[in-house]
Order: sequence, then C-alpha cells, then structure tokens
Amino acid sequence: MTIDEKTDNHRIDKWLWHTRFFKTRSLATAAINGGKVHLNAERVKPAHRVRVGDRLSLSLQGIVAEFEVLGLPRRRGPAAEAQSQYLETPVSAKRRVKLREQQRLAQVSRPRPDTRPDKRDRRRLMRLQRGQT
Repeated sequence: MTIDEKTDNHRIDKWLWHTRFFKTRSLATAAINGGKVHLNAERVKPAHRVRVGDRLSLSLQGIVAEFEVLGLPRRRGPAAEAQSQYLETPVSAKRRVKLREQQRLAQVSRPRPDTRPDKRDRRRLMRLQRGQT
C-alpha cells in the first residue's frame, strides 16, 4: 500500500471513533455488526473502507441520521476537529429535529405523579401489575 492509499481511506470503525460518534472502537464495531451503520445504502463490515464523499447512515438512539464524509481525520482529536470531517444532510437534520420535538411532547403529555410512591403504594402497583387485586 502506498502513502496515498493509506491517507486516501479509513476503516469505517476507526473513522466513526475518530469523528466521535462512538466512545470506543469496540462500540463502533458492535454498532456496525448490529446493522446500525450503512455506507452508501449498504450494510458493511467494520473493516470496510470509507472515502471522502461517501454517504453514511447511522442509527443513533433510535433516530436515523445521514451524513456525508468530508474528510478523513488522522487522529481522534477535539470535537470541533471531528465535526469538520462530516456534514449532516439537510433532510436528516429536519427529520431529527421533528422526532426530537415529538419525543419531547410525548414526555410532557405523560402523566407523572408529584411524588414517588411510598411502600404501600408500591405494593399496590406490584399487585396490579401481577394481575392480583
């Protein structure tokens, strides 16, 4: 492999770790193997090569986001440096904002008691959940 070929592409698990999508390479590898990462609309393996201009689809916390690869970082540096290596597509950004708003509204509309249940209330709840009355 020549020097140009080494700097021309990265392993996808290493790229995801360098760009700070995942805290460790093993977490990135697990996500790739679990089908949460697609490169150019195809499921890939952790050793697959990433090149500038590739489209990356990533399922983060149940929300699918799409990114375009702008660069290949040489190291796992600061977050600002990592964020300059990719760009989220406008459609993906709108979809994520809409989903986040829906989740926030669902959380607000869910009834919540003012206080935590005491021992007696917890036992009643457990009996109800078990089907006993």
